[in-house]
Amino acid sequence: MHTIDEIIQRMTGQGLRITDQRKSLAKLFAETPGYLAPKEVYEYMGKSYSGLSFDTVYRNLRVMEELGVIEQVIFEDGVKFKLHCRENDHHHHMICLQCGHTYPITFCPMEQTVVPDDFRVVKHKFEVFGYCKDCIQEESAAGAN
Repeated sequence: MHTIDEIIQRMTGQGLRITDQRKSLAKLFAETPGYLAPKEVYEYMGKSYSGLSFDTVYRNLRVMEELGVIEQVIFEDGVKFKLHCRENDHHHHMICLQCGHTYPITFCPMEQTVVPDDFRVVKHKFEVFGYCKDCIQEESAAGAN
């Protein structure tokens, strides 16, 4: 799901009223390849909508996440959001900490996890963080200078 129209269609299909603010959010995520912190989204939206509260922005991010339009990932420096990838099957991610490039992991570690009888899993997430080839090469080149 990468175009503004696809994002808006997904929101409308879930019964969400499409406001100008939500169109702006759809545009922002469609045009941003990496992850965005809520503060970055708030600052972007604040340029067009004076008086917009951080709570309103965050509530819209949560709604978009619940609808499967965007994904939330918890980094060491806080929560960030990214447009939901186009993978249809259940999967997890490897994420570059430098550029945010994301690679799908098609194997689910839950398949190998022994869940105790007295515990009921309701959902899970699994992300692996590191550096992609390009960012490793950039760092090596910078260190050589």
